[in-house]
Amino acid sequence: MSQSTQGLHHLGLTVKDVIETSTFFCEQLNFKVVGEKPDYPAIFVSDGTIMLTLWQAKGDSPTVPFDRHCNIGLHHFALKVANKQSLELLNNQLENHEGVNIEFKPEPLGQTNTLHMMCTIPGGIRIEFITLS
Repeated sequence: MSQSTQGLHHLGLTVKDVIETSTFFCEQLNFKVVGEKPDYPAIFVSDGTIMLTLWQAKGDSPTVPFDRHCNIGLHHFALKVANKQSLELLNNQLENHEGVNIEFKPEPLGQTNTLHMMCTIPGGIRIEFITLS
């Protein structure tokens, strides 16, 4: 049987402020803007492996933070980092960044050698950073 899928092409996220969120990805995580749709508005950013489509929520629409017990949809997404040192440097960088809420600092994932951390970034999206080394 052939494989039906070949990995994630892109991930579409609705955010509170598309400029603020795209700036965060570019300045803090070295993503690049690879496209825009100003009339929507949307900004597309990529790290060369994954593309994120950032859609602007309507300003007059009520928004609520994600609650994993009540909302259907994206709980979080995880981005791989190279190693433990990179994860610790990223944690140090982000814990002093306005608009970032560190949920937990780098720690083991269960009883494995995998380390991960979780935070909420500007725009209200939860991201896990993870290293397998």
